[in-house]
Amino acid sequence: MSIPIIGPAEIEAMIDREVAGFATDTRARAGTLAEFQQARRTPRLVTVNFSGGITSKCYSVTRPNGDYRVIYLPLAGYFSLCVESDFGPLDIGVHGPAIACFGSV
Repeated sequence: MSIPIIGPAEIEAMIDREVAGFATDTRARAGTLAEFQQARRTPRLVTVNFSGGITSKCYSVTRPNGDYRVIYLPLAGYFSLCVESDFGPLDIGVHGPAIACFGSV
């Protein structure tokens, strides 16, 4: 099975649907959503580093907060939390919905 590779407009629409369906039933969840919305950016193509020296072009969907940012992995079809490094974003194995990745730290 191949995963369709999508572009910035489709990624934005995916995030918009996630935001619309995100439950803000607690103060913490509402705060996570507000912080995510502040950090959110138009998807920007970046090179992401993976273990084993592998790199891949992916889309940054949040601005770096100094330590982390959320990336969309088009070949995998999901979001990832990446840590900032001297060599660019590094995938740390936290994958799933964009807001969940963002809120995991």
